[in-house]
Amino acid sequence: MKVGFIGLGNVGGKLSGSLLRNGVDLVVHDLNSELVADCVARGAQDGGSPAQMMQDCDAVITCLPSPAASDAVVSQMMPHATAGKIWMEMSTTDEAEVKRLGSQVIAQGGAAVDCPVSGGCHRADTGNISIFAGCDRATFEKILPLLTVMGRRVLHTGDLGSASVLKVVTNFLATANLISCAEALTVCKGADMDMGVAYEAIAMSSGTSFVHETESQVILNGSRDISFTMDLVAKDIGLFQEVADRAGVELEMSPLMINIFNDGIEKYGPRELSPNIIRRLEDRTGLDVTAPGFPPEMKDDEPEERGAEIVVRR
Repeated sequence: MKVGFIGLGNVGGKLSGSLLRNGVDLVVHDLNSELVADCVARGAQDGGSPAQMMQDCDAVITCLPSPAASDAVVSQMMPHATAGKIWMEMSTTDEAEVKRLGSQVIAQGGAAVDCPVSGGCHRADTGNISIFAGCDRATFEKILPLLTVMGRRVLHTGDLGSASVLKVVTNFLATANLISCAEALTVCKGADMDMGVAYEAIAMSSGTSFVHETESQVILNGSRDISFTMDLVAKDIGLFQEVADRAGVELEMSPLMINIFNDGIEKYGPRELSPNIIRRLEDRTGLDVTAPGFPPEMKDDEPEERGAEIVVRR
């Protein structure tokens, strides 16, 4: 299968790297020509344009920063997204939007999948990230070999759009964890706790989480580098709120979290690293919530392993 990959940023660059590393016939495109050149140097082909890639490839993956960016790219590919072609949306996007675009692809005889990832850039880099996939079962079977190259755990979530709902649900939960970890660590610092001890106490307790075990470390290091920015968090939790609104579910925490990140963006800029949401608390209290011994960025210490489908318990 010849595969196109559009969007070679923090996540897309790593996912496409897994495909290259495992011998997939890969064609790439990005507005940043340096990112394209790097992939070409490692064995990929320059796709030229989204339209050309959909003509030349069996499947084209998009991994882009916003629903608007996906719309612009897929609109270029659409005339060629016909029978035998597969569009795979790996961006974190709006359920309604992926259904809208996907239905157009399907109407032309092609297939559409929303298959966002979860687990952090450090796990995307090693092919050990988790992947959700929303599509019909026949299409899922066709793309499963690709997904198991890019991810360790692959879950077929149901129809097109279902994966995007679950992705923003998990990002909402991760953001809630990040905000609570920031508050917990700041309180520990204010209470004059040894921050190394505080980290370990949380990590070994019922209060631990994936976010604590990753993002709390780069918070305490001071780098706050998780390769994710405040504007992307705001986008994701905004998409979660839209799902809730469409479902008629009135929420309490979600609007507060949106306000917190909007305030962070106003204070520090949209491209500020997302764990630096703790700066709001540091600035307010005058505390420096850092400690020695923590890494500046997360590395996945698990060896790369071919992924597999997660079987849902019934």
